[in-house]
Amino acid sequence: MTETINILEQYGPREAMEYDVVIVGGGPAGLSAAIRLKQLAAEKGQEVSVCVLEKGGEVGAHILSGAVMDPIALNELFPNWKELGAPLNTEVTEDRVLFLTETKARATPNFMIPKMLTNHGNYIVSLANVVRWLGQQAEALGVEVFPGFPAAEILYNEDGSVKGVATGNMGVDREGNPTDAFQLGMELHAKYTFFAEGSRGHLGKQLMAKYDLNKGKDPQTYGIGIKELWEIDPAKHQPGLVIHTAGWPLDNSTYGGSFLYHLENNQVAVGFVVGLAYQNPYLSPYEEFQRYKTHPAIRGFFEGGKRISYGARAITAGGLQSLPKTVFPGGALIGCDAGFLNTSRIKGSHSAIKTGMLAAESAFEALGAGRQHDELSSYPAAFEQSWLYKELHAARNFKPWMSKGLYLGTVMTGIDQMIFKGKAPWTLRHKHADHEMLRPASEFTPIVYPKPDGKLTFDRLSSVFISNTNHAEDQPVHLTLKNPSIPVDVNLAKYAGPEQRYCPAGVYEFVKTDAGQDHLQINAQNCVHCKTCDIKDPTQNIVWVTPEGGGGPNYPNM
Repeated sequence: MTETINILEQYGPREAMEYDVVIVGGGPAGLSAAIRLKQLAAEKGQEVSVCVLEKGGEVGAHILSGAVMDPIALNELFPNWKELGAPLNTEVTEDRVLFLTETKARATPNFMIPKMLTNHGNYIVSLANVVRWLGQQAEALGVEVFPGFPAAEILYNEDGSVKGVATGNMGVDREGNPTDAFQLGMELHAKYTFFAEGSRGHLGKQLMAKYDLNKGKDPQTYGIGIKELWEIDPAKHQPGLVIHTAGWPLDNSTYGGSFLYHLENNQVAVGFVVGLAYQNPYLSPYEEFQRYKTHPAIRGFFEGGKRISYGARAITAGGLQSLPKTVFPGGALIGCDAGFLNTSRIKGSHSAIKTGMLAAESAFEALGAGRQHDELSSYPAAFEQSWLYKELHAARNFKPWMSKGLYLGTVMTGIDQMIFKGKAPWTLRHKHADHEMLRPASEFTPIVYPKPDGKLTFDRLSSVFISNTNHAEDQPVHLTLKNPSIPVDVNLAKYAGPEQRYCPAGVYEFVKTDAGQDHLQINAQNCVHCKTCDIKDPTQNIVWVTPEGGGGPNYPNM
């Protein structure tokens, strides 16, 4: 912030643009909110100016999800989405749920698969491509969409309400000094500002702290999802097949599991999720994913195939107990920036679309009444009356039960869902944030992971390469340290340097200096913006901030 003030003194003031609503994040929540605002304006014959800022180089570039999509919210947003060409092309044809040991797979009989894990009527999609399509619909309705412009700073009015946001400066060197290519960021002022940054939003985190939005709520809990896209042998391809697994390679006490989805065009999306409340600092979610693909029940799908893309993203998984207050003076949190994912269904795109629509309807009502910069209280009220609230309430105990171990969690979730139908008279609580759960390395034995074979399993750097990740080499490092001594003095000394294992992109390395001292090297150019470091760092010393616009991954078909 000091660097920003100094630059403003030299180059300011920043140019400002005025809108009725500014939306930070061009994902399913942000674009759906923008679309709904324009739809309502058209229905009422009114004008509403809407702007969407997207940090990716193009809309959809940073979108990564499994994904099996429930079209319930899209049906509401665009009842004619099929005619409009929405890329929901592969309807689910079969669900399989497997429990893995190291060498065997036990299938759950169909009649025992909980309703939350059945996907009749849902679609296997590339969420990145769905979002690209939503971006086209938004622009056709008159929404101004600005890709490559990350919102780097929240602006406030004198009364403490949110005034809007400012985009980051461009053309700044690693030390924060303007270069010959310097461009000052721009201010975007709005009557209401929506934050739709996705899981662990950089600005959303600031808003929660400023307005105490987590007061009375359980600590938020997260997972890391790591995904690959493969092109497989057509003889092994079963369009519409959905497979979920639990168990090996994770132990009973570590929450996680896999997904394997057969899309169109002989493509398969495969991924692995690890809950970030794990205790063993030697655990590497990336390596666990690679190991999972070698299971006898899994590897056959990929043998003879080709891996074509890779990515990783944090998942907000706490559910209703951890949902913050979603409104504050001048704005709202929507989608995964708040945490509306239904962990039990492994789905969040439908909830992101729905919350974007609900916030838009609340803001449109407020604008029509001549209001601005106040709390949109009708948004959370409408959520509590919606089908989404009922869905999340029924799923509220899933993550807490599963966090108690695979076997106990499976039995109790079955009782909760199949006997009580999600209406059990209890609500379990999350007691600790994920970063508090890591235990000292002295309590564990190092995990020796197999070396990658380059055919089925791969190293991090070859994976990052096919994520199309790129950052300008000379820009300031966007993975910042509050205290530069903590990585060595605490993380390495006590926890054996967990950042070099929980990062799925090889960003963090402990190296020796010329004097023989340990030093944390941050390879920020590798960052795929998953936010895991910001979540799991045991002392919360790592803070992810927005890099220069357009940086990061560019996911095709992910």
